[in-house]
Amino acid sequence: MNRSMKSFTGYELLYIVGIVAISFSSIFVRWSDADVAVIAMYRLYLTNLLLLPLVWKYRHELFGLTPRQWGLITISGIMLGLHFLLWMASLSYTTVASSTVILTLEPLMVMLGSYWIYKIKANKMMLWGMGIAIAGSIVIAAGDFSLSGKALLGDALSFFGTVAVAIHMLIGKGLRENMGAFAYNFWVFFIAATALAIYNVFKGNAFTGYEANEWGIFFLLALVPTLFGHYLFNWLLKYMNATAVSMAVLGEPVIASLLAWILLKESLTGYQLGAGAFIIFGVWLFIRYGVDKPKAAPTLSAN
Repeated sequence: MNRSMKSFTGYELLYIVGIVAISFSSIFVRWSDADVAVIAMYRLYLTNLLLLPLVWKYRHELFGLTPRQWGLITISGIMLGLHFLLWMASLSYTTVASSTVILTLEPLMVMLGSYWIYKIKANKMMLWGMGIAIAGSIVIAAGDFSLSGKALLGDALSFFGTVAVAIHMLIGKGLRENMGAFAYNFWVFFIAATALAIYNVFKGNAFTGYEANEWGIFFLLALVPTLFGHYLFNWLLKYMNATAVSMAVLGEPVIASLLAWILLKESLTGYQLGAGAFIIFGVWLFIRYGVDKPKAAPTLSAN
């Protein structure tokens, strides 16, 4: 874990790990019978529990934030909680393919926001890579979209969840310039979980009484898509532009659809498999030629 990340191949490897990790999220959510707000809350609280052994090491950074950083990190956390709530809820109304393909709008939103806030321009290769990946994502879900009210509600929930995570990503980009990954992730996860806890109180959702298999699902969500997915992507925000990091979600429909086909028995056509290859190529093109070289050769530490 301390090997120097001097080659770009290292970033590609981290991207693959993160994409595969977040792709399991929709599968775990489908396996759970708990309310989506409860799933999201415990997913994040359990992630904080996994991070607790490192709190003492980073105590000065955790409690040395400025008022401005506290304000921004609070907004970022609330947006992350809202994203989980809306996106997980969308899975109750539409399929994994439809819900995840809406998420492919995230890098477009982040790219526009990065230009508006940070004056970061997209080059030609970034646009080509993004275009190819988004086109492939649309094909993956082309036969899956429905005009029924239930499916449209699911798509709408996924869309607004995508807006929320784009805001979270843009705020995170600014904060990560002067804040370590551990402090940022710990407080963002805690604030998001607490916001969801307040929502659960008002909704009247039970906090206890879940069977062991449900707690196992909560733990898997904390460990796999949150710790090895969102934490990893937030770590990368310091070394890569926000649009590049958000491009990782374009690989999620491919892996998530394959996992849904294997584990949930959802249908998957040859067209969708072919489109998956285009998505992977588009993401690779974006990352290989469209990402600025990191300012320094980082190591895989908590910062």
